[in-house]
Amino acid sequence: MKFEGTQNYISTADLTIAVNAAVTLERPLLVKGEPGTGKTELAKQVADGLGLRLIEWNIKSTTKAQQGLYEYDAVSRLRDSQLGEARVHDVKNYIRKGKLWEAFDADEKLVLLIDEIDKADIEFPNDLLQELDKMAFHVYETGETITAKHRPVIIITSNNEKELPDAFLRRCFFHYITFPDPETMKAIVRVHHPNIKEALLTAALTEFYDIRETRGLKKKPSTSEVIDWLKLLLAEDLSPEDLKRDGANILPKLHGALLKNEQDVQLFERLAFMARAKR
Repeated sequence: MKFEGTQNYISTADLTIAVNAAVTLERPLLVKGEPGTGKTELAKQVADGLGLRLIEWNIKSTTKAQQGLYEYDAVSRLRDSQLGEARVHDVKNYIRKGKLWEAFDADEKLVLLIDEIDKADIEFPNDLLQELDKMAFHVYETGETITAKHRPVIIITSNNEKELPDAFLRRCFFHYITFPDPETMKAIVRVHHPNIKEALLTAALTEFYDIRETRGLKKKPSTSEVIDWLKLLLAEDLSPEDLKRDGANILPKLHGALLKNEQDVQLFERLAFMARAKR
C-alpha cells in the first residue's frame, strides 16, 4: 500500500515519503505547517490515493478525548427509567460511539483524520496515548474491550498553537509541511486553475511572494489564499500589467483575499505613504 499523490494534490517527495513511512510503521502521522498549506486536505487525498474510506474527527477547544471513544448518556437513561421505557434495561442503548470507535469497528482498513489536535486542552493528546498505541480501549459501562479490526491509517494535524507532549510525539511519525517554493506553487495552482496563462501566473506569484516577504507582516498569506486570489484575478480578467504596484498604489489588487487583518493593510498603506514622501 503506497501513496504516490493524486491528480488533485501535489505531494512533494518528502511528504510522500513521510506518508508511506507512517503507513509502514503503523504509527500516526503528525503533520504540522502553516495554516492553509493543505494538512487537512492531505488526509482526504491519502484516503483517495489508497482507495480507503475517510473518517474525520474535527477537534475544537471543548473537545475531550473521551468523546472520540464513546459517550454514555446517563441523563437519557434516567429519563427513560422514569417513563418506564423497556430499552432502559440495556445500557448499550445509551452508548454513543465516537470517531475512534467507528474507525476501530470498521470492517475494512480506513483513514482516520484527527484534525487540529492543538486546539484541544493540553491533556487531550495524553488521554489518547494508550488507545492510539494499543488500538484498543475499554467500555466501563458494558465491560467490553473494543479492539481495532484493522489498524487505521491515522493522520493528525496541528497548527502549532500548543506544544504537544513528548510521550505523544514518540508515538508519531512527524512531518512539517514547508511552504511551497515558486515552482511547486505553480504546480499546485495549475491543479486548481489549469487554464491560467503563464504570464499572469508568473506575475501573480512574484507579487504573492513579495507580499509574504514584506517585513512586519503579521499574517503571511497562505497557499489556500493565493488560490482564492487567483480565482478573483481570473474572474476580473486582470492582466499581468494590472498587478504592477508603485509607490502611490502599493496595495495589491483585490488585497482582501491576501491580507486578513487591519494591521497588515495599514502596513502597506504606510509603505505607500513613505514611498510618496521620498518623491
